[in-house]
Parts: sequence; C-alpha cells; structure tokens
Amino acid sequence: MSRRYDCSDATERAAGLRESASAIRRGELVVIPTDTVYGLAADAFSAEAVGELLAAKGRGRNMPSPVLVGSPTTLHGLVTDFSESAWELVDAFWPGGLTLVARHQPSLRWDLGETRGTVAVRMPLHPVAIELLNTTGPLAVSSANLTGGPSPATCDAAQEQLGQSVSVYLDGGRADHAVPSSIVDVTGKVPVLRRAGAVSLEQLREVVPDLEAGS
Repeated sequence: MSRRYDCSDATERAAGLRESASAIRRGELVVIPTDTVYGLAADAFSAEAVGELLAAKGRGRNMPSPVLVGSPTTLHGLVTDFSESAWELVDAFWPGGLTLVARHQPSLRWDLGETRGTVAVRMPLHPVAIELLNTTGPLAVSSANLTGGPSPATCDAAQEQLGQSVSVYLDGGRADHAVPSSIVDVTGKVPVLRRAGAVSLEQLREVVPDLEAGS
C-alpha cells in the first residue's frame, strides 16, 4: 500500500521524509518533488532497487537512470576527469535544471544500466529533495512517469502513472517549471548540449562560450 505525505504541512513533511529514507534503505521506490518535474527515486548503490525503478517505468537498461545529489561536493566521490568548464557549469547552475554527463569513478560499485562508464548527475533546486538526498546520499532518480508518458508536474500525475509500484509519494505541490533539465555532456574536451531544457543554450554559453549544440 503506497503512502502519501503533504509536504506543505510541517508534521507530514517530517514524517514523509523519515518514511522515504526508510523505504530507500529497504530498496523500495519513492516519488519526490524537484524543481523540474516529479522524480522516481531509488538507492543509487542498489542494483536491485535501480532495476525496480527501470521496471516501474517500463524502461530498458539502455536508458540508464540519472543520479541526484544533495551537494556539489558529493561529485568528488562520484566523478573523474571533471574539467574546469564542468565545474564552472556547476557553480553557475547548481542547484537547478542542469544535468551533467561525466565519467564516473571506476571504483564505484553501482549498476545504473548501460552507462558505458558515465553518469548523468544533477543537484535539484528543491528543499524537500535536498533534505532527503542529504539523509540518504546519492539517489537514482528518473522522471516519475511511464516511459513514453507525460513528465508529471504534480504528485497526482505521478501517482496516476506509477500507482502501487511506489512505496512513498512526497507531495510538494505543482512543480515550478515542469520542464525537464538540460543535459550537457562533459566527458570530452568541449562540453556538448545533449538535450535542451530548463537552461537554455544561450545561458550555458554565457558561462562556457565554446559549448557545442549536439545533434
């Protein structure tokens, strides 16, 4: 039976965060509000939990889950060969609607899908998400929709699609922007925009002028 908590109520928010952290530790799935769209979250370091996330969405391993973090300093333990341009993008747009694709540390024991040695990582600009992330550590988080379905701007929309596959729903109200994050690949010498979204190409180039627009 799924449980849902109204995060506009301080008591419910505290209870929901506790329940969510416990569910994550048990390898279960949680829906969380972010500054872009609602996300479906699982323990990033549990291959079984990540597998449950992909299954709940009807998503294959060829579409690996991104990872959310609660602080930029967490990157030091997750990524390698992170360029000066990448750090400049972090300084300018985190927390916020920018996902960076970077080389992950080869020593990490996780299985997010067929990542080819990379990880898509973001710090969301949402207090509920950040509070949970600072309790649990990095989470595998993908948009809380069935593959091919609309990205949910509300908890209701997420629950309609995912139903009982999720243990805890954290309702943080309507997402401010309801636009997916922009994705920039920083694995090469020059950053490349792979998906336009919440942060525009023009905004990105104000920080990294040589950033390329991918095909």
